[in-house]
Amino acid sequence: MADWIAGVIGEHGYLALFALMFLENVFPPIPSELIMPFAGYAAANGDINPIGAVIAGSTGSLLGGLAWYGVGYWLGAARLKRAAQRHGRWLTISEADVDRAQRWFERYGDFAVCIGRLIPAVRSVISVPAGIARLGLKRFLFWSGVGTIAWTSLLTALGYLLGKRFSEVDAWLQPVSLTIIAIAVAAYLFRLYRTK
Repeated sequence: MADWIAGVIGEHGYLALFALMFLENVFPPIPSELIMPFAGYAAANGDINPIGAVIAGSTGSLLGGLAWYGVGYWLGAARLKRAAQRHGRWLTISEADVDRAQRWFERYGDFAVCIGRLIPAVRSVISVPAGIARLGLKRFLFWSGVGTIAWTSLLTALGYLLGKRFSEVDAWLQPVSLTIIAIAVAAYLFRLYRTK
């Protein structure tokens, strides 16, 4: 995948960065951990501007997150409660869980969105509860933007500094991503077992 990403960015520059980072949020198996470090590497070679790379990548990422926010907003707490009534065991949530989560998100949503955008495997899905909790669009865009710009800047800087070894970023972050996914799956299975 690294060669394909490198080829697309090499051929289409900022537009490719924008599109790949948008898709990375909508379809998480495309890893930003490879996209933005290669952009940093390309910037180190003088092919693109590092600030332009961060802007293009952050804008695509933010719009991808906005799409998931829209899904959460459309779903809403009322629909989620109805789903919990019908399929609570498989969803491992109850109506009371939805109420508690909504209150928590109303209180800590800004922090959750900002930090969530910095965590592999959480970056995409954090937008859904923000939409469900009806976190204000301006607040969502601001805090999501802060986290997104920090993430893309970090990865671009790492690619810039590592040069041709930019793929090492993915080798380091991939185990972190897989660990987070494994913990989420284990937590789901444990809750499913407890609700028998």
